[in-house]
Amino acid sequence: MTYTKGLHEVGDGIWAYLQPDGGWGWSNAGLVTSGEASLLVDTLFDLKLTREMLDAMARATPAAAFIGTVVNTHANGDHCYGNSLVATAEIIASRRCADEMKELPPSRLADMVRAAPGLGEVGAFVARIFGPFSFDGIEMALPTRTFDGELEIHLGDRLVRLIEVGPAHTEGDVIVHLPDDGVVFTGDILFHGGHPVVWAGPVAGWLAACDRITALGARTVVPGHGPLAGNDAVADLKGYLEYLTREARPRYEAGLTPLEAARDIDMSAYSGWGESERVVANIHALYRDFGAPAGEETVTAMADMAALAGAAG
Repeated sequence: MTYTKGLHEVGDGIWAYLQPDGGWGWSNAGLVTSGEASLLVDTLFDLKLTREMLDAMARATPAAAFIGTVVNTHANGDHCYGNSLVATAEIIASRRCADEMKELPPSRLADMVRAAPGLGEVGAFVARIFGPFSFDGIEMALPTRTFDGELEIHLGDRLVRLIEVGPAHTEGDVIVHLPDDGVVFTGDILFHGGHPVVWAGPVAGWLAACDRITALGARTVVPGHGPLAGNDAVADLKGYLEYLTREARPRYEAGLTPLEAARDIDMSAYSGWGESERVVANIHALYRDFGAPAGEETVTAMADMAALAGAAG
């Protein structure tokens, strides 16, 4: 299938909603139906984008006129800030995801974007990656049902499996598996065509999550960002994380900072992947895994990503 914005049918009554180019904030979502019942996999980064998606879904099938169930795969805003437009639905997430969703409300991102012009290099980076979205006036609709481990849902006569695979990308990552249809929605366990970003870790947990997805044997893999994929894309991402782990370890032991390590590691094999600045955030996560003391990692990682993005620009 071509990588174009909008709905792509990936099974009988199953759609992926794609948002090229799949970079910062441009996430994917999904719609699963059975008869008149509907389940939405994730919302989008702001209300305008989410409304546009919901309208497209309603045009595609009458079942989407009323969304009965929403699954948030994880707590990043580009997968849940649009929840208020489907707040009458049952909203399901892992317990850890629900807890994490309270930590970065849309109002804080709105404040960051407003403050960006006075923040120098970091502000320019924030404005570039978050500026296209509108976070003002978004009231978070939090999950109304949580679970740990696994949860099976019967949507009409269709089985939907929710499988917690975090902490990895975030604290409470969940994938959505349709075993009878050979489809899996991975959330941000799979970035296809772009560098992943390890916010929570450990990286070993993300590697295990990749193995969990591959073991499902799904024919169609819907990533959190990027075009539709198969298990070869999952293997490519796992290889990326394994390579970065091998390369980061000796640089950590040599005392290089994450930014110095990012500039030193040869990432030419991934030159075609977008958002290359995320390498340094991933090295920050690996350094934590190696035993570095925790600090204001997110703030430092953002500054380091801004430095790399500025150099690349």
